[in-house]
Amino acid sequence: MVASSLAVLRGSRLCQWSWKSWARLLGPSPLIRGGQTTWARTNATLSLEPAGRSCWDEPLSISVRGLAPEQPVTLRAALHDEKGALFSAHARYRADAHGELDLARAPALGGSFAGLEPMGLLWAMEPDRPFWRLVKRDVQTPFVVELEVLEGHEPEGGRQLAKAVHERHFMAPGVRRVPVREGRVRATLFLPPEPGPYPGIIDLFGVGGGLLEYRASLLAGKGFAVMALAYYNYDGLPKTMDILHLEYFEEAVNYLLRHPQVKGSGVGVLGISKGGELGLAMASFLKTITAAVIINGSISSVGGTLHYKDETVLPVGMNKNRVKRTKDGLKDVVDALNNPLEGPDRKSLIPVERSDTTFLFLVGQDDHNWRSEFYAREASKRLQAHGKEKPQVICYPDTGHYIEPPYFPLCKASLHSLVGGPVIWGGQPRPHAMAQVDAWQQLQMFFRKHLGGEERTVPSKL
Repeated sequence: MVASSLAVLRGSRLCQWSWKSWARLLGPSPLIRGGQTTWARTNATLSLEPAGRSCWDEPLSISVRGLAPEQPVTLRAALHDEKGALFSAHARYRADAHGELDLARAPALGGSFAGLEPMGLLWAMEPDRPFWRLVKRDVQTPFVVELEVLEGHEPEGGRQLAKAVHERHFMAPGVRRVPVREGRVRATLFLPPEPGPYPGIIDLFGVGGGLLEYRASLLAGKGFAVMALAYYNYDGLPKTMDILHLEYFEEAVNYLLRHPQVKGSGVGVLGISKGGELGLAMASFLKTITAAVIINGSISSVGGTLHYKDETVLPVGMNKNRVKRTKDGLKDVVDALNNPLEGPDRKSLIPVERSDTTFLFLVGQDDHNWRSEFYAREASKRLQAHGKEKPQVICYPDTGHYIEPPYFPLCKASLHSLVGGPVIWGGQPRPHAMAQVDAWQQLQMFFRKHLGGEERTVPSKL
């Protein structure tokens, strides 16, 4: 039809345009070859905003221009972690009538996810290694994300139409990283770029040990002085967590309170998993914890004994016969721990009822590490029964154990150091991703309210 129209016009005196002019006007068109549709080469461009680089917890706008009208394409994103593991995701799309594609308006037609998911190419990433979790260990370097636009809906066979490389950083411009080796304390303090003082927060992770800084470094970009604190298996600290002394954590709190860039007479604590349990213990025994955010934490000591001065909290018991197996042969340990409200295991309970701290519990309702919602509800009951303020409990359906900063992909299963093998963590990718975005905002609002501080916006360009 197009060719015959051009032939007629070419013989007419009205035809003053070249064939190339008509091609520019009509745009690329599909060609039928052997019963299959292919697309003429386009001048596709892949645009990202912010361009070039951004902070990991910052939304990223992704759009494509210069495609043929309604052209089918596949978008793919990939990054390598610091140990060389590949994480990737892909989704199928169709350009609009103008040959444009905006992930904020165009639903994915399938692939790693479906529907309107502007950040799906990041949170839906999966590793090429089994039982592998995406963790950032060196926050002074970014993750480098490669994005591609591929022709058609076959991610492995489509011709590349456009490509972009984007750096996702973990330190906002001007954030200062200060290693701390003070007495026994082994930590890293992150300070915002503007003049202080700031609200102080101690950040604790789980049973993996060592020192993880990525959550603290991101949070410092929001206007908080955040200390990422190691507590075992790191730089002269105990090799195991069989026995932990809360005096160590008290020493870290006192260091933070003495720091000239930290304001107020108390600090906040942010903990996940075992770090949530320790945050609850700090709030129960130490009087200088003003606000605590507990992410999927336990109300009893797990995996070791806690000591503070002349008091001891014993570890809760575990019954290996209650460990289940999934259809894939992985361990499900959600019922393995004994009920800390029954029998001798009551000695494992952390005395949360003593605390005058204000609490926020963030709970994944599909947590398969332990019964996080039960623990949060029980902590709330015990506080209220002793005349304390009712804590805020936010529960997220279909959300697993590792509630991370926004856009970290769901870790479905990985090695558990206490169990000695791979376990499932629970959660479904999309609701888990949405929970992470909300939880990140909730904890910031909570700390600003109870520690003081102004809302800070991460610059759009680094």
